[in-house]
Amino acid sequence: MSTHNSVAAHAEHDHHDHPPSHSVFGFWLYLMTDCILFGSLFAVFAVMQNQFAGGPTGKDLFDINGVAMETAVLLLSSITYGFAMIGAHKQRKGQVLFWLAITFLLGATFLYFELHEFANMIAEGNGPQRSAFLSSFFTLVATHGIHVTMGMIWMIVLMVQAVKAPVLGEREIRRLSCLSLFWHFLDIVWICVFSFVYLASVI
Repeated sequence: MSTHNSVAAHAEHDHHDHPPSHSVFGFWLYLMTDCILFGSLFAVFAVMQNQFAGGPTGKDLFDINGVAMETAVLLLSSITYGFAMIGAHKQRKGQVLFWLAITFLLGATFLYFELHEFANMIAEGNGPQRSAFLSSFFTLVATHGIHVTMGMIWMIVLMVQAVKAPVLGEREIRRLSCLSLFWHFLDIVWICVFSFVYLASVI
């Protein structure tokens, strides 16, 4: 009973001490700027996708089965993040930490696939300097990978904050919600990469 009262008191305290936050709205604005960034990179790839300079094409380079596996891993990580958010709204801190850890591992697996693909291509002499097609490919895919890396660092920070917080208050849930928006956004961008870059190149 005392635990319940302390949770309620903490929530009440949070409510009075912190005015309504505009951080989620601000984060939506940030995502809009990221949309412009990725839109620009997709536009560059669209212009450069047939500029092979006598080098290999996407059909020569891309292992579509491996990329499909990579895509499935990232999509699954969005589902596990959703489970973490359900736990947060139910005030189940252990559940939140468990699902965030699973999401982090899936993100790391996705990055491993991506770096493995890059390393193989570069080892065979097909790095970004080989052609305009490969320059635009590496820039677009690596930019997405950097975003995933930043999301994983952010995830660790939120996990540490969740461990330290006595309860998951409005502030903690708001931060988790912002990362949720970011993570799902990266999923949508990757679906576009998979369709527009990989599938379109091998068909």
